[in-house]
Amino acid sequence: MTHQEHHRSHRSGWLRAAVLGANDGIVSTSSLILGVAAASTAQNEIVLAGLAGLVAGAMSMAAGEYVSVSSQSDTERADLAMERKALDHHFDDEKEELAAIYVERGLTPDLARQVADQLMQKDALGAHARDEIGITAVSQARPLQAAFSSAAMFTLGALLPLLVAWWAPSVLLIPLVAMASLACLALLGALAAKVGGAPVRTAALRVLFWGALAMALTSLIGRLFGVMA
Repeated sequence: MTHQEHHRSHRSGWLRAAVLGANDGIVSTSSLILGVAAASTAQNEIVLAGLAGLVAGAMSMAAGEYVSVSSQSDTERADLAMERKALDHHFDDEKEELAAIYVERGLTPDLARQVADQLMQKDALGAHARDEIGITAVSQARPLQAAFSSAAMFTLGALLPLLVAWWAPSVLLIPLVAMASLACLALLGALAAKVGGAPVRTAALRVLFWGALAMALTSLIGRLFGVMA
């Protein structure tokens, strides 16, 4: 009988960016809509504010993800270049360094040297990237993938409260936007946890709590300024 395990770590890069984008889209756009609506603004102005928030937020998420992940990628490339140079000039020392890492992980010195020797014969840079630096195909930074995932999911997340605000009667706009947004946040948290193999209830409650807090605070600010006006 063949035993197979289905790991989910390979999804961590795009899943993190996608969940962050969708969550941000729902929370920021719904909070903006509720804050403007609480200030007794006309419905068309509320929808316009939400649309502006969607466009600005999606671009901000894309730029932020690209810049931050690019910085990580630059660091990885610099480390690999340093390691490549060390392998060119100090191959034997690098082999001993790799063997020492395997000894720390529990191998005997003789076996560690054999493993280091065989791995470096096949792919010396790959062995050091993985076991010395910690760079793997799963964890490697991908700026464009992160930027696209985050911006696309922000847009999808932001569309929900925006469509509700556009469709809902004025007197029900605030409760409908709030309820729809909170329901989608809980669903998003549960789905992300399911895909990532994490506890579903904990993830859903965590996303729900912070989303509700953001909406409540923004609505309070809008109401205070609306009363003052």
